[in-house]
Amino acid sequence: MSALVARTGRLHQRYNDGCRLVAGCIPYRYINGEDGSNDDSGCNIEVLMINSQSGPGLLFPKGGWENDETVEEAAVREAVEEAGVRGDLMDLLGYFKFKSKTHQDKFCPEGLCKAAMFALLVKEELQSWPEQSTRNRFWLTLPEAAQSCRHAWMRIALTDGFRKWHGDKFSEARKETVQIGSQAL
Repeated sequence: MSALVARTGRLHQRYNDGCRLVAGCIPYRYINGEDGSNDDSGCNIEVLMINSQSGPGLLFPKGGWENDETVEEAAVREAVEEAGVRGDLMDLLGYFKFKSKTHQDKFCPEGLCKAAMFALLVKEELQSWPEQSTRNRFWLTLPEAAQSCRHAWMRIALTDGFRKWHGDKFSEARKETVQIGSQAL
C-alpha cells in the first residue's frame, strides 16, 4: 500500500472562463540509456501511458490543477498519483482544449477543459503509488502510443507537442555541439 494519497474532489480546482484547468505530462525514457541526441526520429524513446478507468484506450497522467500549487507542481503530482513515476519536469509542450463528458460541474457546466501538458523525463518508477489498484502502466514506442491514445487531444499533444519539442531540443543540441567544435579549430 502506498503512503502517498491522491487528492480528490473539486473544491480547490482552478477554473478560468468556464474551463476547468488541468495539468499533466508525457512521461518518457530513453531505450538502452541513450539520450536521443543523435536520433530525433523518436526511435529510441518510450512514453508511459496508463489505463483509463472509464473505457478502452490509454492516457497520459493528468488531472485538476489546484489553487495551492503551480501548474508544474500539479503535473508532477499527477504523474506520481496516477502513474507512480518521478523525474525531471522538462518544458511545457502546449495547452490543449478538450471537452470532458464525465467532469461537468457548476463551475464548468459544459465540461470544457484546458490542459497544460509537459514532458517528464522519468528517473524513478515507484513500487507503490496512490492509484496503483486502478491504474496499470505501459511503456510504448511513439507510434504505439499514438495508436493507443483514448482521446484525440492526447494524440495531438504527443504528435504535435512532444515529438516536435523533442526534435527541436536535439536539433539545437547538435547545432551547439557543431558551433563549439568549430570554435576549437
